[in-house]
Amino acid sequence: MDQQDKDCHTRRGQHHHHFHNHYLPDSGTSPPARALQAQQSSTRNPGVRIAVYLMSGVILTMEVDCSITSQEIISIIQSEKELGLGRNTPSLGQPVFALWLCSQQLEVQLGPTHKPLELGSRWQRLVAKYGSEGVREEEQPVLYFRRNVFLSRSDEEQVKEAKTLELLYAEARYNVLEGRYPCEGQARYASLGALQARIELGPYNPQTHTLAYFRRHRGRFLPHHFTSPTLLLGLDLGLGLVGGKGAPEVRMLEQYKRIPPHTGTNANPRKLIRKYLEFCWGLPCYGATFFQGQIERPVRGLASWITHRDQPVLVAINALGVYVIDDTQCSLLLGLKYSELSWEMAKPSDEGNPDCLPCLFLQFPVRENGAHVFKILQVFSRQAIMMDTLISGFAEENRRNNTRCDATGACRSSDITITANANCFTNKLSKFTLATFDDEGRCIGQMGSWSFQ
Repeated sequence: MDQQDKDCHTRRGQHHHHFHNHYLPDSGTSPPARALQAQQSSTRNPGVRIAVYLMSGVILTMEVDCSITSQEIISIIQSEKELGLGRNTPSLGQPVFALWLCSQQLEVQLGPTHKPLELGSRWQRLVAKYGSEGVREEEQPVLYFRRNVFLSRSDEEQVKEAKTLELLYAEARYNVLEGRYPCEGQARYASLGALQARIELGPYNPQTHTLAYFRRHRGRFLPHHFTSPTLLLGLDLGLGLVGGKGAPEVRMLEQYKRIPPHTGTNANPRKLIRKYLEFCWGLPCYGATFFQGQIERPVRGLASWITHRDQPVLVAINALGVYVIDDTQCSLLLGLKYSELSWEMAKPSDEGNPDCLPCLFLQFPVRENGAHVFKILQVFSRQAIMMDTLISGFAEENRRNNTRCDATGACRSSDITITANANCFTNKLSKFTLATFDDEGRCIGQMGSWSFQ
């Protein structure tokens, strides 16, 4: 495939990703927001009042100097006695939390020396460069205190502090409900919903916690795709008819009833929170950074001659691999470990053309009709260069870890277990428009726009 051929993709229509009230948690998925005034402000001359959002619903306000750094803000947050976070566990290789700047189209984790207010003043330029071209409204970023993407799962498992675990739980719960942490099968969502109900509602009370109650509050405990219009019309898509015996809220209620009353208390649900996190640690996308992209839909028959839109997707990248998610259906379409992934980022050949997007090519091996072949997927995104940078860092770290494992003959068991859990997912290759190559690099199969290259 020539470089010129793969440098440009003309989009058929405008696309932007919908994020379901993504950045300001509402009462459906989080406790009501609670404002705190920081007792310790910046040590410099205070001049600007800012707000930092925690995933638990707490909003911390403070007066700071315009040049304050991300690390200085984190130190102020950790010094707040009411939050009870203290310093990050010193034995861990990475801090547990970091500051993030987020808006509807862009999420960026800040480094310790980054200056949030200066970055915020340039946010519109960043959104224009990396955001969805079709969205014109001005966006104001929100400052979040969230999980550090570089914190390994094995390090996170060592965290014992109750308040730290509560924040990690709140973020994991949010990502589950928003479709960012797909689970394979309805039963797993029911298990997570039951744990969440026990943590937030206390022991099961037959007078209060009725099936009618959970039907009314389905969106608080189950991912948004369970309350989609299609399901509410009573159509069975393998998820269970609404109100039937197989309905997700019915399964969740049954599991909620089975949680022993003595497992944790309303005042200290630490064991339940850890159990929820342990479940999420086994999910492939846990702890990932999410990027917006789009893929070409596979179209067959007469429809291939009609203009059709690309499918918006999320690309999740963490220390274990790269994942393509349909978050509207809470479905993991593709998961690739770094050991089986090759990738390349291509810039548009005509960067002045708004219909030309940067592209991330993902190549991976499969067995097809008994033969060993390679598939290539194109992900079109203005954030492709950010994905490429993060993948490069994680892939290099993965290579170094594998080298150390080969030298010592042993790896940490927690990492092996998580990888095994991740393999429970089946890649859904029929959802993609792919090119196929043999071992010698010859193209032996094309779909969609690949056929014209």
